Amino acid sequence: MTSLNTTTAAAHPSEGDRPPGPSPSVRWLAVAAVTSGIFSIVTTEILPIGLLDEIGSDFGVSDGTAGLMMTMPGLLAAVCAPLATAATARVDRRLMLCLFMTLLLVANLLVAAAPGYWLVLVSRVLVGVVIGGFWSIAIGLAERLVPAESVGRATAVIFSAVPLGSVLGVPAGTFIGNTAGWRTAFVVMSAFTLAVLLLIVLVMPPLPPTGTTDLRALAGLLKRDSTRFALLLTFLVVLAHFGTYTYVIPFLHDVTGAGPHLTTAALLAYGAAGNAGNFLGGATITRHPRAVFGTVAAVIAAVTLLLPVAGRHPVAALALLIVWGLAYGAVPLCSQTWFTKAAPAAPEAASVLFTASFQATLSLGALTGGAVLDRTSPSAVMVCGSAVAALTVLVLRTHSARRLDRPTHT
Repeated sequence: MTSLNTTTAAAHPSEGDRPPGPSPSVRWLAVAAVTSGIFSIVTTEILPIGLLDEIGSDFGVSDGTAGLMMTMPGLLAAVCAPLATAATARVDRRLMLCLFMTLLLVANLLVAAAPGYWLVLVSRVLVGVVIGGFWSIAIGLAERLVPAESVGRATAVIFSAVPLGSVLGVPAGTFIGNTAGWRTAFVVMSAFTLAVLLLIVLVMPPLPPTGTTDLRALAGLLKRDSTRFALLLTFLVVLAHFGTYTYVIPFLHDVTGAGPHLTTAALLAYGAAGNAGNFLGGATITRHPRAVFGTVAAVIAAVTLLLPVAGRHPVAALALLIVWGLAYGAVPLCSQTWFTKAAPAAPEAASVLFTASFQATLSLGALTGGAVLDRTSPSAVMVCGSAVAALTVLVLRTHSARRLDRPTHT
C-alpha cells in the first residue's frame, strides 16, 4: 500500500517526546543552533554567485562552467533529501546534525585550499549531501525543542535563516572575497561552520528518532494531481529565477559596468528586499496562495525582461534588483505552502518533496543559464528567464483546481 506512512508522533510529537530537562533558554539556544546551521548551509550554497567571476578566472574556466558550483549541490540535495529521511530512521537527530555540520566544514575547507577546479566540484558534492540531509531533519525539530505554544514562533525563526543567508551571508562573503580573495571567504565560512558545530554539541539535547517518512509515502504523494501541480509551479519559477540570478554578477559587470563596491551593494540591497518579501508573502500566502504566487512570478518576469534595457544604468539596475529580491523572497514560502496544501495530512513528506524539487530545479536552472550564457550573452539569459517566469503565470491562470485558494484551518 502506498498510502502516507508518516508516523503521527513525528508530525505532532507529544510533550513526552520533547526532551524533559532543558530550561526555556537552553531550548531556544538549540533553536538558534539549528537556525545558524541552516544559515551556514544557505550561505555556503549560494556564496559562489557573488564570487563567480573571481573563481572562474582563477581556475581558467568560463562563467557557465563556474556555474556548476551551483548545479552540483542542488542535484545531490534533491537525491539526498528523500534518501536521508528514509535512511536515518533509527539515528539520533542530534548526531546527524553534527555529522552534516562536520561535512560542511570539510567542504568549505576543501574549496579554500583547492589546487584545481575539480576539487571545488568535489566539495560542492559534499555541500549537496549536507543540504538534503540537514534540511530534511531540521524541518520538524521546532516541535521537539520548544513547548507547543512556541512551535510556530520557533519554526519562523528557523526558516528565517533562508533569506538571511542572502541578506547577510552572500554580500558579506562577496565583500570578503573582493577585499581579501575568494578563498578567504570560504575560510571565514569554515570558521563559522565550526562555531555552529560546537554550538550544536553544547546546547542540542539528545533527539532520538520518533518516526520518519518512508519512500512509499513520497511515492503516494506523487500520485496526487495537487502534488504534481505544486512540482510544476516550483519547477517553472525556480528555473526562471536561478537560471538568471546565478549569473547576475556577469550581467552587472558586462552590461551595467558595475565595479566591486556597486556589486556588493546591489547584492546587499537584493538580499534585504528578499527578507522583506519573505515576511510580506508570509502575511498573505495562506489565504491567497494563487494570487501571491502569480504576483511574484509576474514581477520576476517583468524585472528580468527590463534588465537588458534599463539595466545598463546603475541606478536602474539597482532598483530592478531590489524589486526582484522583494518578489523572490516570497518564492520559497509560496512553493512550500503549495506543497503543504497539497498534502495537509503529511507535512513531513510534503516538506521533503519541496526540498528535493526546489534543489533539483535550482541545479537545472544554473546549468541551463550557464549553457545559454556561454553561447549568447548575460542579457539573453535574462530574457529566457523572463519567458519561463511568464509561463508560470500562464499556468497558474489556466489551472482549474480552485480549492487550493481556500484558507487553511488548523
